[in-house]
Amino acid sequence: MKQLTGKTAIITGANSGIGLEAAKAFAERGAHVIMAVRNTRKGDAARDLIIDTNKDALVTVMKLDLADLASVRVFAESFKSQHKSLDLLINNAGVMTPPYSKTKDGFEMQFGSNHLGHFALTGLLLPLLKNTAESRVVSLSSLAHKGASIDFDNLDGAKGYKAMRFYGQSKLANLLFAQELDKRFKQNDLNSLSLACHPGISATNLFKFGKRDAPKLMKTLMHNFLQPQEMGALPTVYAATDLRLIGGEYIGPDGKGQRKGYPTLDTPHAAAGDEAVSRKLWEVSEQLTGVKFDFNEPVIQ
Repeated sequence: MKQLTGKTAIITGANSGIGLEAAKAFAERGAHVIMAVRNTRKGDAARDLIIDTNKDALVTVMKLDLADLASVRVFAESFKSQHKSLDLLINNAGVMTPPYSKTKDGFEMQFGSNHLGHFALTGLLLPLLKNTAESRVVSLSSLAHKGASIDFDNLDGAKGYKAMRFYGQSKLANLLFAQELDKRFKQNDLNSLSLACHPGISATNLFKFGKRDAPKLMKTLMHNFLQPQEMGALPTVYAATDLRLIGGEYIGPDGKGQRKGYPTLDTPHAAAGDEAVSRKLWEVSEQLTGVKFDFNEPVIQ
């Protein structure tokens, strides 16, 4: 895995869980890590945690709320005003199985935050990605994409909502987006790469019980059957840094059922293989977010 000295990496949701572990790994390899977080107080605490163990770490906290497209635009413009290149964009942040709710822009929360927010962010940062040799976009999917589908007639959940089904839909959308983005990079002769990964089943803060801590029995089960978040972050680090990858790959743990283990190439479920659905999702996402990817725009000088 390559060193990242002099590289710039944005990680969404970097204040906890897999995002935090990835931030630690990238900072250790010399990258300037941008922790793009909704709660900057928690982001500052996470940055301090990294610096406490690595005094040479270069870490910056910036506010980003993926459930608010105005916030996504402000973040992108602020970043572009300070940087002319972007080596790594890690689309990591996510919400999992909340009660039915909507984003600031009226999208179902999981589809809106997990997919549309990252879609818009990537599109707005595309000029910098194109301006950077061998830049990479890594989008986090999930085992939950298996058997999921994109219900274009009910994306907002108005015709019925089941939390886990909509989570699976959002994670399938992440995977379809990653694959389609890499195809378009290659069609336009760009040397940027787009990859997808998943952490298996990791003990992150997605596994919460409202405001209560997990019961003791549940903690024991989590310890026995879920891998620690440090391991869960390895597919992200692998996808971002392994020199053998060519774009379009899906990375996950190598253990039984891809639930635990060390990172390796994984095979997406057949649900992720429908190119017509992938293209339609891209078109719908551009319409909903108002963000269009201009692959032909000249790079920044």
